[in-house]
Amino acid sequence: MPLFGAHMSIAGGHFHAIEKAQPYRCEAVQLFTKSTNQWQAKDLSDEEVALFRKKYSESRLQMAMGHDSYLINLASPDEALYRKSIESFILEYQRSERLGLDYLITHPGSHVDSGEEAGLARIAQALDETHRRCPGFRVKVLLENTAGQGFNLGHRFEHLAKILERVSEPRRIGVCLDTCHLFAAGYSLATEREYRAIMREFDRIVGIRRLRAFHLNDSQKPLGSRVDRHAHIGRGCLGLEPFRYLVNDPRFERHPMVLETPKEELDGQDMDRVNLKVLRGLVRRV
Repeated sequence: MPLFGAHMSIAGGHFHAIEKAQPYRCEAVQLFTKSTNQWQAKDLSDEEVALFRKKYSESRLQMAMGHDSYLINLASPDEALYRKSIESFILEYQRSERLGLDYLITHPGSHVDSGEEAGLARIAQALDETHRRCPGFRVKVLLENTAGQGFNLGHRFEHLAKILERVSEPRRIGVCLDTCHLFAAGYSLATEREYRAIMREFDRIVGIRRLRAFHLNDSQKPLGSRVDRHAHIGRGCLGLEPFRYLVNDPRFERHPMVLETPKEELDGQDMDRVNLKVLRGLVRRV
């Protein structure tokens, strides 16, 4: 069975994300390494790190992933913003390593109006600088596919492949696929035949071995809309079937599959709990 989980808040301390995941029987958790609306963050104290690692080791969790700030744009053509983004990304990378996270997930970035090739080159350069300045780190960076709004890169498999081809240490980088983003970018998953075709295409262009994690989100917007609006599992334009194919794919049996669906209650029900129940119910028992 995949490692199901959800994104959890770090309000009050990073260890709270671990605690909040427990009532949901999560095997995986995702958290922000710092406030998402600030470039900088106060240093993590030894006590904070020790408490997080203790809670993590005592939990049922098997995978913990970080997500970087949405302020970061490693493809920016503006030199000041580019440098600021690199410094902030390195900060998040260092925090992920200290906390003992397995992955740090990042959106590739927006080329603004400078062109795809220039943007992809800047992303690869930024990742190379990050790795040079952080030798020996265990945490792996995962590039997340995007819906393709505006000038955002990463909505085509070819974008991810070109970044991986250009970096000096590709073994330190993997991919996280978001189902909502995939669908919004124009990759149809409606039938099992389409699902298998998309996975073959990903394997041919990027390599299935690089696929390390998933964000499971339905989409409020239709196929190819290029609009990133997450919906609850089975309640959006994807429906249940694509998730059934994914959670039963033996290649991803131990991959983390994390919810980023809206944090809310509907009809008095905690939707994280509902969504996880739906996903677990789709897994075929053998």
